[in-house]
Parts: sequence; C-alpha cells; structure tokens
Amino acid sequence: MATDELVKTTTGIAAHGAARLPSVDIDSFNIEMKDEDGFLGDRASKGAFREILERWRKPLRKSGEDPFGKEPSDEISKKTLDAILIGDDTEAWAVVHSAIEDFAQELAYVTRRFLKSKAWAKTARIVVGGGFRDSRLGELAIARTGIILKAEDFKIDMVPIRAHPDEAGLIGALHLAPSWIFEAHDSILAVDIGGTNIRCGLVETGWKKAKDLSKAKVVKSELWRHADDEPTREGAVKRLTKMLKGLITEAEKDGYKLAPFIGIACPGVINEDGSIEKGAQNLPGNWESSKFNLPASLIEGIPVIGDHDTAILMHNDGVVQGLSEVPFMQDVDRWGVLTIGTGLGNARFTNRRKDNGNGKDRDSTENGKKKSKADKE
Repeated sequence: MATDELVKTTTGIAAHGAARLPSVDIDSFNIEMKDEDGFLGDRASKGAFREILERWRKPLRKSGEDPFGKEPSDEISKKTLDAILIGDDTEAWAVVHSAIEDFAQELAYVTRRFLKSKAWAKTARIVVGGGFRDSRLGELAIARTGIILKAEDFKIDMVPIRAHPDEAGLIGALHLAPSWIFEAHDSILAVDIGGTNIRCGLVETGWKKAKDLSKAKVVKSELWRHADDEPTREGAVKRLTKMLKGLITEAEKDGYKLAPFIGIACPGVINEDGSIEKGAQNLPGNWESSKFNLPASLIEGIPVIGDHDTAILMHNDGVVQGLSEVPFMQDVDRWGVLTIGTGLGNARFTNRRKDNGNGKDRDSTENGKKKSKADKE
C-alpha cells in the first residue's frame, strides 16, 4: 500500500507526526542535542538524579554514617525521598536537598541549551512532565531550575505539568483530533506507550463544559507493564488491541458517545505514514522496522468504532504529553515541554490563533496582529 494511501486509511484526518495540529504548530520535537559528554538529555533524566544522589551518599558511607543504610540509590522510592523532605532526619534531608540542587543545575544547563537553539527561540514558558515530576522532590527541582534561569536573565516560566503524568499523555491525545469530532461525541480512546508500560484510557472531553477541553478527564484506564512479560511485537499489538476493545465495550455499557478516533502517544520520531523512524528501541520487538506499522495493525483489529470507520493518529509521546497543557498556555505565543523519565523528552509549540475558542483559525499575521485590508488583498 502506498504511503499516502496508508496515511489516509489509518487517520482519515491528518498525517501521523504532523507539524500542524488543530491548536498548535509543533516547531520541534525529540531533539537530540549533544555535548562533549554525550546526549544532553542524559544529564537531566530520572537516572541522572539517582547518580547524583549516589555521589552525595558515598562520602557518608565511607564514614559509616549513610542515613539510607545499604539500600541502593536507584531503589529508594520517590515516596521515601519525599517523606525525608518533611521529616526530622536533618542529615538525610541535607543529602536529598543537595541532590535536588545539583540536579536543578544540570536541568538548567540542558534547558539553557534548548533556549539558545533556533527551534526554541522566544519560548515564554516550559512545562515539565514525566514521572520525575510526580514527586515533591521533582517539583522542588523544577522550581529551583526556574530560579536559576531567571537569575541568569532568561525570561522563562518553568512549571510542573498540571495533569498527573500517567494521565497527561492520554488527555493530550484529545488535541490530536479535529474539533468537529467533539460536536457529536463525548469521549475518545487514547494510548500512551512507554518503554516499561502501555496505558490505554477512555478520555471524557468535557467539551460541553469547556470548548477548550480544559475540563477533559480520564474516566477509565488500563495499564499493562509489558516489560515484565517481555512479549513479541505481535504479542504486544494483540494485547493492546484487546485492551482497546475492552474500553470500547465499557464505554458503550456506560452510555458514552465514543468517537471513532484513537490517539496514540509513542516514543520516537513518527513518520507521516505511521512508521517509527528512530527512538523506539525500548519497545517490545523491532518497532522501527519498515515492515511494521502500529496504526495499520490496530485498524485491522478495530476497523470500526460504533457505526464509523476507525481513525487513528499517532505522535511522539513528549508532544502528546505537552498537548495536555494547550488550554492553559493561551496567554503565551510559544511554549515548550520537557518530560523527565528514562530520557528527556522535548517539544516546542507555537499556539495557532483562535477566535473565541471555536477551533477556526483567526485571520492573523505571525505576531498575532490582525491583518489589514491591504494585507488581505
């Protein structure tokens, strides 16, 4: 099947990995910057924080005064570290705060490099998501990073993502869909694929309450920790199809008007035909093969939803997580997202001008001023 035919078959609306979406233009995503030590993202990942924590524990361990005892740094839970931040053990508190400070310096270094790149020029706000954000220590690191950058005269706001990181990648899928879908339907199916988990969700649009989708919420979800099962690629697709079919049944049973649309967040660079160019090495099997196309495989298993042909749109997971913030970024023109997890996901957006939030582009110039009559002619 030709590429253009495949795209039309699996989406019916737009190309996978599209640079232009209903609410935003995607200026860049999944940039892999390097310095003399390797990929920049490795300096501000979940693993990087654990390495920093370990460095602060080493001198204490030599003197037999490590407050964490023999527990490996990469096995100490975020919950435990958060408890230390409000506890009475001042030495443990000092170790964690020292690690937070060093990590914030690293994140500031990486963010500084993004902001100085052409693709991220004039960025006014950065939203930070990913699993690391889901902790008090993560929130402190984000806040400290923002302060460091402002002290260096970067005019940038740095804020934690609003939705829980487990749900942001599902809610963001709403912003892959064209606005006309929401007029006749009150929910969609969303998939968030990661190197460890695959999460599927039924997302209620809340469109009647808020046309900007700010009231959207995940009403049902199912998690599969595929890393534990180590399935084949075909086995993973079969399990994912089963999960989605289960959510379709539940949606019908609960009276939802489910749209014939599935939004997918997936690691890597997504080609317009739905294939994955690179960045999917942690997924089960070879997802970067030219012979594999996830949207096409899912269409085979779920050809229709309700009375309509199924449409699927897939994009990079960092992009989709960032899209959950679209309703709350309307006071700035350009903004970005960094997702701190196994690596550092990234995307930069420019808001598309709207008229009263009705989904139609306003006649405007690039800087947001209305065109004059002469300009239009």
